[in-house]
Amino acid sequence: MANDNKPNSNKLKVSPWVIYGAIILIFIFISVFTGGSNFQEAANIETSKFNIFLEKGDVQKVIVYNSKEAEVYLTAAALKEPYHKAVAKDLLNRPNTKGPHYIFKVGSVDVFQKKLETAVAEGKLKDYNFSEKNNWTDILISLLPILIIVGIWIFIMRRMGGGAGGGGGGQIFNIGKSKAKLFDEKTDIKTTFKDVAGLEGAKEEIQEIVEFLKNPEKYTNLGGKIPKGALLVGPPGTGKTLLAKAVAGEAQVPFFSLSGSDFVEMFVGVGASRVRDLFKQAKEKSPAIIFIDEIDAVGRARGKSNMSGGNDERENTLNQLLTEMDGFGTNSNVIVLAATNRADVLDKALMRAGRFDRQIFVDLPDIRERKEIFEVHLAPLKKVEGLDTDFLAKQTPGFSGADIANVCNEAALIAARHNKTAVDKQDFLDAVDRIVGGLEKKNKIVTPDEKKAIAIHEAGHATVSWMLEHAAPLVKVTIVPRGQSLGAAWYLPEERLIVRPDQMLDEMCATMGGRAAEKVTFNRISTGALSDLEKVTKQARAMVTIYGLNEKIGNVTYYDSTGQSEYSFSKPYSENTAMVIDKEISSLIESQYERAIQILEENKDKLNQLANILIEKEVIFKDDLEAIFGKRKFDSNLQEETSL
Repeated sequence: MANDNKPNSNKLKVSPWVIYGAIILIFIFISVFTGGSNFQEAANIETSKFNIFLEKGDVQKVIVYNSKEAEVYLTAAALKEPYHKAVAKDLLNRPNTKGPHYIFKVGSVDVFQKKLETAVAEGKLKDYNFSEKNNWTDILISLLPILIIVGIWIFIMRRMGGGAGGGGGGQIFNIGKSKAKLFDEKTDIKTTFKDVAGLEGAKEEIQEIVEFLKNPEKYTNLGGKIPKGALLVGPPGTGKTLLAKAVAGEAQVPFFSLSGSDFVEMFVGVGASRVRDLFKQAKEKSPAIIFIDEIDAVGRARGKSNMSGGNDERENTLNQLLTEMDGFGTNSNVIVLAATNRADVLDKALMRAGRFDRQIFVDLPDIRERKEIFEVHLAPLKKVEGLDTDFLAKQTPGFSGADIANVCNEAALIAARHNKTAVDKQDFLDAVDRIVGGLEKKNKIVTPDEKKAIAIHEAGHATVSWMLEHAAPLVKVTIVPRGQSLGAAWYLPEERLIVRPDQMLDEMCATMGGRAAEKVTFNRISTGALSDLEKVTKQARAMVTIYGLNEKIGNVTYYDSTGQSEYSFSKPYSENTAMVIDKEISSLIESQYERAIQILEENKDKLNQLANILIEKEVIFKDDLEAIFGKRKFDSNLQEETSL
């Protein structure tokens, strides 16, 4: 923002420590230079000693305060005497000519006064005086430590409360206040729907909320009501928060943004208080939008995995949120947007119509949407002319919007590392490899035997996938260690909405091709197939227990889409069924392993030929496979990784 929007930006800012220091110096000044005080305190003496000094003529003046205490001022000659050495100089080693030098308690005032009169008459005392004294200096000095402690406490409280914004009471007194950040619709919000690529369905649904806030009569004239809330659900990185920012920018109304964890506090009742304060602020500025990111932090289903009893602080906060969203006295001009990737664990009362009327699913982008996202993130980059965004979109299946943004940034860094003036196609391919597979470790020590085993393993994946119809076609194979993998193979899987059993079996067979190649070539296997085994086990278990694709188990699924099964201590099937499931999973995997071995036995020479090229070049591409196996009969699209 420009400086003219902040008229107080040039105002002199004084540190609180300067103010506190000035107060302390004022008290010291008062104590030193007022009330006759000095850097040297007067010495206490007995009346008998005073009588001796008086007889010697050492006393110049005596002042009696309140008929109780006498201050003794010595003559200049007396201060030179050795027995007055203790009071002759102050703390700075200067002559203490000002005094008082001694003080003592007065007994009988009448007797003492006659003694002083006699001394004056005999010339032993120059002057004396009786006076009343209000010792404000002593009172202020006694209060000084208290004032210093209070000042330090105020300073600490202001710092805890965030400076001036915390107010005099600091955070201690504002702990129940909402932590929501208010965005000014005129200056703060810059994101619009133009900045959100893809997500057409989500944008279309949520744009109605924007239209209502801009032109409510269009809907109310027909008797319609705008939804009170919209819940954005989807995997991480798909643009849920970005979409909410775009709503704020388009609607041009006050926008309160906070995270679900901002309600959570160690003190009981604070979360509910913050919810009340948030909605109070929003109603005062209505029409307004409240955006709660990661709402599952506070909206998790009640009574589930609750180990702290019924008076749980999170449950109290959720109850207050439910009341504010749809209860007596709620205001329909406050619209609540929320985002989560754990909609399955949210409380049912929070999800019902009247609170979150709409659930907008923000899914991973398809190839067309990925192209649009690339175009948005490529705009600020210096790239070569004619960069093919369709190709880039095909190279990134399963990537979220955040992943694509990371690819573009990584490509720019790679181009800069190679001193290029523009980002080209190869930089993007290297960026995808870097993100999917990890950083290349060319200096990793690999023995010749290990290198051959890795090459055989990766060549096995490539060979089996090339021979199967539904397996993803190969893009590149490498035996250069990358990330945690000793080698990797990249494929172009077809983007399917539904998957059939034969397709899943072909994928499992290709995944087992690495271990099968080791068995065919060396007649022994290794631990290098760990990630392959993990992948095929998950696929086989899904076929048997989730998708109902096994004949013995039948058309039964044990998948719970509500996510509540994680709180259950019992399995949804019997022990006998569990044995059948384990047997069928093992049978599926072993059958595909044997199938991969058979394919590789039939193509053993080509397998070894491919492995030798891989050992020599370390990286091979689709063209190398075509030179050995000929043109592939089947064609597919894009990229997945199978690691050793």
